Amino acid sequence: MSSLRPQTRMLSEQATAVRRAVLVPDHLSDWVPQACAEVATYLHRRGIAPAGYPFARCHSLLDNLIEVEAGIPVAAPIVGSRAVGPSTLPAGPAVVVWHTDPHEKIGLAQQAIDDWLQSEPADRTGDSWEVYHDLPTCDQVGVRIEVIQPIVFAAATV
Repeated sequence: MSSLRPQTRMLSEQATAVRRAVLVPDHLSDWVPQACAEVATYLHRRGIAPAGYPFARCHSLLDNLIEVEAGIPVAAPIVGSRAVGPSTLPAGPAVVVWHTDPHEKIGLAQQAIDDWLQSEPADRTGDSWEVYHDLPTCDQVGVRIEVIQPIVFAAATV
């Protein structure tokens, strides 16, 4: 069961190797594991070691579509190819929730972040992402997932 206890963390910018796609949300759970596997194969063939766990980050678009990046952190920016390209995960403060239930219940982690943001002097800044601590197979992302939401703390009033 998820602990769902939000914690704050200061992140450093992280270079990544990613696959990108525009999808309907229902296709995300099938696409992400396959994309992470393809990025892992790309890195392995080039002798590039991962610098962290696979992740996926979604950006909402119009018409119920999402733009998604799925991939793996790397120590330095990659050159990329037609299938796999460079990207980054942002630096700065973030609120993090560990989710350990089946992925279908990931909304509970997002709700815990929403609740935390209602009670703390902070706001979202950019889209959240999921980090998969169980290495994804080609058909699932596992159950040990960190949900990371970049935030900005509100300025204190005197």
